[in-house]
Amino acid sequence: MTAFFVTATGTDIGKTYVTAGLIRACRRRGRVVTALKPVASGFDPLSPESSDPYALMEALELPVTSLERISPWRFAAPLSPDMAAAREGRAIDMADLEGFCRESIATQETLFIEGVGGVMVPLTEHDTVLDWMTTLRLPLILVAGSYLGTISHTLTALDVVMRRDLSVAAIVVNETEGSSVPLADTAASIARFSAGAPVATLGRRATDAEFDALLGALI
Repeated sequence: MTAFFVTATGTDIGKTYVTAGLIRACRRRGRVVTALKPVASGFDPLSPESSDPYALMEALELPVTSLERISPWRFAAPLSPDMAAAREGRAIDMADLEGFCRESIATQETLFIEGVGGVMVPLTEHDTVLDWMTTLRLPLILVAGSYLGTISHTLTALDVVMRRDLSVAAIVVNETEGSSVPLADTAASIARFSAGAPVATLGRRATDAEFDALLGALI
């Protein structure tokens, strides 16, 4: 069993882009791979093809009928999950969320669990994504952007997860469209302070070879 938790320094940084690319890289290698996006907010049931869970199912070549087993906690409002759930009179049960993830961790050959938002996004009144990651204790793939300010955001997120004694398998600097900051320079700056965590880069239109190389560094 090989499993990773994909998190990020914030929202709309590229977790799904990275996860989907790694899924396809696994399939090119002939690896049996599964991915979960257990919690999703901003989900429009009338347009599932615009959602992150759908992007993962597309990479896995699964039908839309697989949505429930990929992403059971879906909320309409584009808010943090605690607020989005509250608007629907619902709440995430952390024990149920952990159990759902552990079932796949125990049974799948290669698994990517994609988080929601950034490291400290609230899931309930008392729990954040960080708490979720701490219960699972999987190696993390931390996705960052290359925008101005990302170095501070990335190192802050890294410090937070390391304080929980979580392992960072890779920091992936995903190129931010229109950024004035060179991608390679950003990655080099982060690497100087990454406490040994490997740092990789992905361009806006990363090639199969780039994702293959990223997967090779992980597995």
